[in-house]
Amino acid sequence: MPSDLELFNRIEELETKVAFQEATIEELNQALIDQQFALDKLQTQVRHLAEKFKGISASNVASREEETPPPHY
Repeated sequence: MPSDLELFNRIEELETKVAFQEATIEELNQALIDQQFALDKLQTQVRHLAEKFKGISASNVASREEETPPPHY
């Protein structure tokens, strides 16, 4: 049977591990929050650019294939 000192040491080690895990989880949570914020910002920018592209009118100049040959041909 383990002595009181051994049990105390094991409990202390477990408490240390739990504290470390809690800190790690909090850091990961903050990183996830930061990434989600960046992702939301990028999605907003992409939507904005897509709307701008939709608003751009096509060029009034026809492509070479669509253009009729000049009269001197």
